[in-house]
Amino acid sequence: MNATTFETDLNNLPIDKIDVAQPELFKLGFAPRYFERLRREAPVHYCADGFYGAYWSITRHRDIEAIELDPETFSSEHLNGGITITSSPADPQFFPSFISMDPPRHGEQRKVVAPAFSPDRLRFLAQQLRLWSEEILNQLPIGEAFDWVDRVSIELTARTLAVLLGFPQERCRDLIRWSEAMVALPGSPAFPTIADKLHVMQECFAAFDTMWDERLKDPSGDDLISMLASGEKTRGMSRAELHGNILLLIVGGNDTSRSAISGSIVAFNRFPEELTKLRKHPELISGLTSEILRWQTPIAHMRRTAMRDVTLGDRTIRKGAKVILWYLSGNRDEGVFERAERFDISRLNARRHLSFGTGIHRCVGARVADLQMRILWEEILKNFTSIEICRSPVKTASTFINSYTELLVQLNK
Repeated sequence: MNATTFETDLNNLPIDKIDVAQPELFKLGFAPRYFERLRREAPVHYCADGFYGAYWSITRHRDIEAIELDPETFSSEHLNGGITITSSPADPQFFPSFISMDPPRHGEQRKVVAPAFSPDRLRFLAQQLRLWSEEILNQLPIGEAFDWVDRVSIELTARTLAVLLGFPQERCRDLIRWSEAMVALPGSPAFPTIADKLHVMQECFAAFDTMWDERLKDPSGDDLISMLASGEKTRGMSRAELHGNILLLIVGGNDTSRSAISGSIVAFNRFPEELTKLRKHPELISGLTSEILRWQTPIAHMRRTAMRDVTLGDRTIRKGAKVILWYLSGNRDEGVFERAERFDISRLNARRHLSFGTGIHRCVGARVADLQMRILWEEILKNFTSIEICRSPVKTASTFINSYTELLVQLNK
């Protein structure tokens, strides 16, 4: 489908015929407008025959929060369907991990990796992020176009992810390649078949299997893999579970920060008065990450499976139904965020964004994303007067990762 078709369907399709879960809808930038209609006309919306089968769309902030705070009714468990609209326990590209577990196992595994984000570790990481941000920005060309996604967003997140995982820095770009394979839709140019995708994923698993065996012999390190290898509840996990947790840590450590860093450039270009405001009031940088995460929303959705018949609003969701929590919609809910479509770094309630999730599944690495964004922008403000977008950003064709594959910019001193 093309932009004209999506524009026509937005205004003319009966509400029960809308299927918002179409990758091209997100790539072309129409998804927020569809969500606006769903919030207004059908905030609990059933699509009977969608691109990814039948599913419920939850688009209002308060309903998304309520579902996330009720894991007994709405399951994340891998065997019940997992956490994305495409996931299935029978599909070889999906694996169990602690984000796709329900209590009590979820809490047991999450607790093992939590020390990686302790205040002491974050202080060390902040020093590294400062040095890397300075180095990366100093190597950028002035007055000529380059791809910000590749040179900055990916580079900073790759280095950070390698430190967190205890992975060799000289191979940090492998982590990005593996992350891209993991979230790619089979049939995309890079992965024409599921076999192509699984081949790259197996390359990742082989590397981490070697690391895992080494950490089991000596789990004394402070990286995430060492913590999993030393944890009473995790050191005996199956290889499928290990691989699932590796997927989670790589994708979670890459895509959220990478999308937010790129999204911040897009946001300040669309709302240049906010950059002027930030330069005039640098103390506002403390709230910058929250508003970027709200406005950009790096993860467009999470999925739950209903474990019983349940009524939400005036709709009855049947046991076994696929329930999609559209973070991208909840973060633009006008009932919570005034003038929600605007990027406003002085927004008082930006911390109410849903991008990290709510309740037991709230992102364990949230503070790392905040450090990356805040430190990078402190260095940007020191070094450049403006970052101008040279042509329209290229968005990712995905209903899960809300990001950019290319962002051509030019810097001015």
